This record gives sequence, structure tokens and C-alpha cells, in this order.
Amino acid sequence: MIKGDEMIVSTEEIWHEFNAGLKQFIRRRVPEEPVAEDILQDVFLKIHTHIDTLHDREKLPAWVYQIARNAVYDYYRARRVDPMPEEMPYLPDDPFDDLVAELAPCVRGMVESLPDTYRQALMLTEYEGMSQKELGERLGLSFSGAKSRVQRAREKIKQMLLDCCHFQFDTSGRIIDYQPRCNCCTGQGC
Repeated sequence: MIKGDEMIVSTEEIWHEFNAGLKQFIRRRVPEEPVAEDILQDVFLKIHTHIDTLHDREKLPAWVYQIARNAVYDYYRARRVDPMPEEMPYLPDDPFDDLVAELAPCVRGMVESLPDTYRQALMLTEYEGMSQKELGERLGLSFSGAKSRVQRAREKIKQMLLDCCHFQFDTSGRIIDYQPRCNCCTGQGC
């Protein structure tokens, strides 16, 4: 349960709110239905056992989907398979929104166009699931140096997206629509 500001959220409520979306989120990343079901069950087990660590109700969706994202990465790591083959898109932070998934090829192209240091930082952390601490160790950077590099790379991608498209957001900050300002998000390049 989550306690704070007089609110309590049970695992059952989380199941009802997120089950369908999580199943779809996992299924898009894991081709075998039985494996996806197993991962979904593992995700809810982790949610149930760690719900007391979440103290802010507004962070619930991000927390739930981060658990799912990590479970998918763990599945591929256990099989020593690249969790992000070319045909598999960027894992969006807001999995509720299919528009984000539409932009995935555009984002991937933007990541690939970054200078080597930033591209490497995002590829290792966002696409391969490496933690920022592991990134620092691998590249010989301090944790804060690795964190800064990833944040700067994300900021560059954000600016590229804002230069490329006009976004409309709902009150929760989710993308509800976008209009390309150029052809970069339509697969035809600027």
C-alpha cells in the first residue's frame, strides 16, 4: 500500500489500472505469449512486494513501467540476447501513449546522429539497460560524470524532437498529438 496525503493504493487497484497496458507493453517487446505472461506475473509480484517503497502516488505509472522495463531487460540478459534488436523500438517512458511509439524510429535516428560520447551513453543506458553507475565504470567516469553525460544526451534528443515537431500534451504531460515541422519524423529525413 502507498500511504501519503491520506491515500492508499492496493496491489489490486494497481492490477486493475495497469494490467492491460502492462501486458501490451511487455507483449510488444517479448514475442512469445507465455513468456510475456510470466514476465507480467513477475512484475506484479515485484510491485506487491515493493509497494511500500513508493511514497508518491504521482510517480506510480513511471515506477510500475520501470519495473516492467527492467523485467524485460532481465529476460533478455538471462538469455544473452540483445534486448534492443534493430526492429525493436525505443522503450518510451510513457507507455500509455502510442504516439510515443510512432516517434521511436525518429528518436533512434536522432540518437544515432549524436556525437559519439552522447550516442554511446544513451545506447548503453536506454537501449541496453545499463545503469548509469555501470556506464561510469565502463567508460572510466565518475557516477556524476556518467549521469551528466546521459542527462545532456537526453536534453539534446529532447531539443531535436522539439525542433522537429510541435507537440500537444494533456494535463498529465503525456503527448496526445504531434505535428512534424519537417520530414524527420515521417521517415523521410529533414
